[in-house]
Formats: sequence, structure tokens, C-alpha cells
Amino acid sequence: MVRIGIIGLGFMGMTHFEGANRFKDDPKSGRRRIAGSKLKNGKVTAIATRDQKKLDGDWRSIQGNFGPPGALNDLSTIKTYADYHQLLADPDIDLVDVCLPVEQHEQVALEAIKAGKNVIVEKPISVDLKAANRMVAAAEKANVQLMVAHVLPFFPEFDFAMSAVTSGKYGKLKAAHFRRVIAPPAWSTSLSDFRNAGGWGVDLHIHDNHFISTLCGVPTEVFSRGTLVEGFVNHVHSNYVYDDPELAVSCVSGGIAAQGLAFAHGFELFLEEATIAFSAGTYDGEWKVDRALTLITNKGRKVTTPKLKGDSEWCAAFTAELQAAVDGVSSGKTPEMLSGAMARDALKLCYAEAKSIASGRIAKVS
Repeated sequence: MVRIGIIGLGFMGMTHFEGANRFKDDPKSGRRRIAGSKLKNGKVTAIATRDQKKLDGDWRSIQGNFGPPGALNDLSTIKTYADYHQLLADPDIDLVDVCLPVEQHEQVALEAIKAGKNVIVEKPISVDLKAANRMVAAAEKANVQLMVAHVLPFFPEFDFAMSAVTSGKYGKLKAAHFRRVIAPPAWSTSLSDFRNAGGWGVDLHIHDNHFISTLCGVPTEVFSRGTLVEGFVNHVHSNYVYDDPELAVSCVSGGIAAQGLAFAHGFELFLEEATIAFSAGTYDGEWKVDRALTLITNKGRKVTTPKLKGDSEWCAAFTAELQAAVDGVSSGKTPEMLSGAMARDALKLCYAEAKSIASGRIAKVS
């Protein structure tokens, strides 16, 4: 059994907790109690936060940009620590799940690695590329796993796309285009927020860079046009350069959409024997799927909507992500989609894009 300790109970910490557990309402106490784990061979056994109300199970102050707000929980079966160092010292923790603000990732991850723990840290691995390199190197030296929670590959549409390409079922991938855009969010009220997030080129677009790198490999160069704010990407159109001159991959991402378009993402993949498309977003406060996942094959010009794996629960992708992490710890082999090195390389790509925008030239992904 892989025993997980979550550090940090903001929205992502709560999301990981929800993704890992099944709950049952207790009408007498008005609280939810943990009814079991959703994870095979894994469960959350401890949490750490400085917030006493959250340690007492009152998570009603937690609200994110998707999913329900926090609830009243019965945490009597969970170890609770006000100091995360106590969790790191707990000999019964096998995997430390770091769900803290990005500027705290390096310090806590390095402390967990030093304590001999496997680690999964929320994305991005860091905003600082040198910090990301230190984290990857420390895990390799300590012979523990460093995983980064890039959840996008675990959403059903993206999982289908990944499987379609890597299986070779529809032949070679010839071209792809990705999109991920937002309106400037209400929580980002100052330049300091923007800087701490690494700009939308890191906070938002790193999802695409990670997925593209996992799907196609890390490109050798990138040519990008867009806008920078204090050196950080605010909006970007990128063309990714590969050794294969016939592989054409591009992406548009950023935070300049009008307020009525809170979020949108999608893709088009062109394979030798099929085209796959998907597009959805939040328009005027309503989630709309303007193109459900669509598979178009050359054979008989057939157009279908593939049946997707998994359930429709709001945190299902995070359950799948945590299951992959548990399986990685159990097997001793880090899943490529959660690899710390791959997360670091996605960050490298973000900085290459900023360099290309600033110079107006193709930038090498060093």
C-alpha cells in the first residue's frame, strides 16, 4: 500500500484529496467521512496545513475555478500535522504530495527528497529553471521519484489523443494544433501575482508544452510571436521545430481573451489515416463543448464520437493522475507523463518561447 501525505490544503490540495477518496455523508455530525480510497494499492493517510480550521475538517473556505466548494469533513482516520516537517518525518508516508504555491515547491520538495520520500509536486515544477534542475538532480542522487502533477494527459479527450498517436493505430502524426486561452482572471490583481505564476506562458501554456513534448518529443527549436510583460509571456503563438521537417506542430495560448471567454482549449491532430478534433470552453459563464471529441478516418470517410474512458466526476482526471503516481511508486518506474525531467523540459520550452518573442527569431530549446 502506497501511503500518501498531502502538504498544503488550498484548492489543489483539496482536489487531490477529493480525487483520492470516496465519501459518505454522516447526517448526525453534518460532516462527510471517508468511506474508502478510489486508488488501487494507495490511499491518503496524512495531511499538513497551518490552518487549524482545515485541520479540524472545515474546508468550506476553499473554492477554485472549477468543481464544488470545500465541505465539512470527518478527518478522524487521517493524521493531521500543523507543521509539514512532522509529515516528512512520518515513517509511514511513502509519497509526499506537495500542493503549495509554486514559489514553495523547491524548498519542500528538496526537504522531502532529503527525508527519503518519493514526491509528486503540483505543476509547474517551478518558475525558476535552475530550481527545476536542482530538484531533478536531487531526486536522481537520492534514488527517489520526483513526479510533477501535469494532469492534462489524464483528461479523457487528451488521453484518447495520446493513445491514438502512440499506438500507431492511425499511422504517423503529420501535424497538430493546440489552443489554451483565458480571460485575465479575477485572482490575478497585480504584477506580483503574474510574476509568481511565471506569466501565462508558464501557469497556463506549460500544459500544452508538456503535452506536446510527451506526444511528439521535446522540439529542438521554437519560433514564437506574442506579447511579453516584464519578460514573461502574456500571449503566444508558437511553431515547434523538429528534426522531422514534415512534422508541423503549433499552439496558441495566453490570457488576453475578453471576459466572456473565461477559458477554452482544444486540439486538431492530423494523422496519416485519421483526423482527431476537440474544442470546448466557458463562454459567458457556461461550459460549452463546441466540438466533442471527433474521430474522422479515411476508411469510408467515417466520422465518430469515440467512447471515452473514465467517469464524469469533476475530479476524475486527478484520480487517474494519482493512480499513475501510486503505480509508479509501486513499480519503481516513474510514468513518463509525470516525469520531473519532462516537467523541467516543458519549462525550458516556455523560456525558449519568451526568448523567441523577445528576439523575433527562432530560439533553441537548450
